Amino acid sequence: MFIKPKKSLGQNFLIDRNVLEQIVDTVEITNKEVLEIGPGSGNLTTFILKKNPKKVYAIEKDDELALLLKDKFVDEITIINDDVLKISEDKISSEKLTVFGNLPYNISTEILSKWIVNINKSFWFENLVLMFQKEVAERIIAESNTSKYGRLSILSNWKLNIKKIIDIKPQSFSPRPKIDSTLLLFTPRDNFFKIQNAKNLEMLTRVFFSQRRKMLKKPFNQVFKNAKEISEKFNIDLNLRPQNLEAEMYFKLVKEYESLRC
Repeated sequence: MFIKPKKSLGQNFLIDRNVLEQIVDTVEITNKEVLEIGPGSGNLTTFILKKNPKKVYAIEKDDELALLLKDKFVDEITIINDDVLKISEDKISSEKLTVFGNLPYNISTEILSKWIVNINKSFWFENLVLMFQKEVAERIIAESNTSKYGRLSILSNWKLNIKKIIDIKPQSFSPRPKIDSTLLLFTPRDNFFKIQNAKNLEMLTRVFFSQRRKMLKKPFNQVFKNAKEISEKFNIDLNLRPQNLEAEMYFKLVKEYESLRC
């Protein structure tokens, strides 16, 4: 049964055997529960099953592909025919999952942000092995004082340790995308910085990075009534730019913002 990839769902099926093997070899999954996001035609699913996981769940939004997967794997996997953005992943299993995902490029950052923001005290996953457009991956792993560093870097590194695994060329997919891809491994941070509401982190970084070339003085005055006092408390030079502050400083500023609003 041939399924034509749907451009509207950002479907690019991974077909390179060597890359598929590298992905499943990133972490140990034997006798562990696995969640695959957007399995498509099931190429990666086949390699996951070869590793003898305890159980495999697969979230597939496309109705046709969900049927294809059901026919192809029968009882080997549990198919969830739904939108990943509308699912509560922590309700899927009582065990911590290892997640694999060739994420649709048009919603990849939305998916990652949703997972990070919704984590409270405990993590529902053990590892995330996710593929992104290379340019997006570079923003995720970017460090302060670099041009790629910004809101996504800060949010991603808040609760997760991140490691780049490999870059993947367009010819590894069908249809071929116009850009390179990058595989990243995310693991939970043992102790992440506690703030009351993730929306405050999103707000503060949005204000600061909406004019990333401007000095810090302007966004500081937008967020804090006592901007000079706050900057002195944290020894921040307001002549610097948003990309010059490390992620940890943004977390501290959010906590300060929340304490002032109490």
